[in-house]
Amino acid sequence: MQSKEWTVHIYISEDDADKRTLARAVLSAQDSEWHESVGIARRNPDDRAVPEIGDELAAGRALMDLADKLLGDAAEDVARLSGPLEAR
Repeated sequence: MQSKEWTVHIYISEDDADKRTLARAVLSAQDSEWHESVGIARRNPDDRAVPEIGDELAAGRALMDLADKLLGDAAEDVARLSGPLEAR
């Protein structure tokens, strides 16, 4: 069986006032970038600053977007490759 490795790097940055967190998820396969997604979290000004929560929300949103892109790729491939052999 062939083994493959895909790598996801998540880069997180926060603004100086800790009101906004941005996470960038980059999927790499076979030594090349394949997809990139971004997630953003904003803190309500009335809430106390807990940076870990912003990190989790922003990273989770970036990963959800990345998952949607991969599922979209798969759906397009299935649609393109389904049907009679002559049509391919």
